[in-house]
Amino acid sequence: MPQLVTEVFKRLRESINQVIVGQEQVIDQLFIALLAGGHVLLEGVPGTAKTLLVKTLAALVGTEFGRIQLTPDMLPSDILGNSVYDLNTKTFSLKKGPIFTSLLLADEINRTPPKTQSALLEAMEERQVTLDGKTEKLPELFMVVATQNPIEFEGTYPLPEAQLDRFMLKILITYPSEDSEKRMLHNWQDGLYDRQSHALAPVATRSEILSCRQELRQIRVEQSLFDYLTELVQKSRRLSDLQLGASPRAGLYWLAAAKAHAAIEGRDFVTPDNIKFVAQPVLRHRLILTPEAELDGVTIAQLITNLLSQVAVPR
Repeated sequence: MPQLVTEVFKRLRESINQVIVGQEQVIDQLFIALLAGGHVLLEGVPGTAKTLLVKTLAALVGTEFGRIQLTPDMLPSDILGNSVYDLNTKTFSLKKGPIFTSLLLADEINRTPPKTQSALLEAMEERQVTLDGKTEKLPELFMVVATQNPIEFEGTYPLPEAQLDRFMLKILITYPSEDSEKRMLHNWQDGLYDRQSHALAPVATRSEILSCRQELRQIRVEQSLFDYLTELVQKSRRLSDLQLGASPRAGLYWLAAAKAHAAIEGRDFVTPDNIKFVAQPVLRHRLILTPEAELDGVTIAQLITNLLSQVAVPR
């Protein structure tokens, strides 16, 4: 049994639910990425607490937190850092950028040009940054959570497929239910949101999260589930409504996310339900519809649901 995982994420869930109301599935998916060591693309309309969610998570884990407010005039050096000449020593020294942190919030990532977006590529894949021919390692816990707004397209730069594929999950954050919104209003009236992220005390540590990741390696996966997952990935590439299916990296992330979900639920083995639970956030940003399917009104969510129904679930 993954006892440490269960204990740590119970603490985190209870604490974060006091601040973020009515987004239980979003929170669980964010926990899955944190446990599996993946990056997250968080998409939602303005005012749905995307930034607050990430800042709250960083505060509760008690880890280093960096934030980049991405704009059209930003340069790669604004993220990575650059070499600065010291007049006293007559040498160059590295001035590290905000990317050198454990949890990085890249706010409104689609508002900065591709040249600056690409500054994150090496860091996301290899957990390192190369500047002036020198490679600097990033913290072991390094995780990027990038946000974007799905309804504003003027002055934005859609992420290329190569970068989208580096995000383990694309999490959609929607409006809360009526009851949840009432609770939010009461929380606001009670002053709960006043500098809330600064007032939160950590309920987990960096070392505990890293130990939880080690526990994840002990989660068992039956051969039938390897076959099931492989068939799902392969079939996604043969769907007539898609011009691009799941990549090999998608399959690896899908397995890691399913194992993380099983661990959070307190099991030391993966079930088909774990694979199904993470299917939408793993695939929704990787699959590309054909022009004909778009004209017919087909959605990616529908295709993923159909994909899961077309592959027999192992017994």
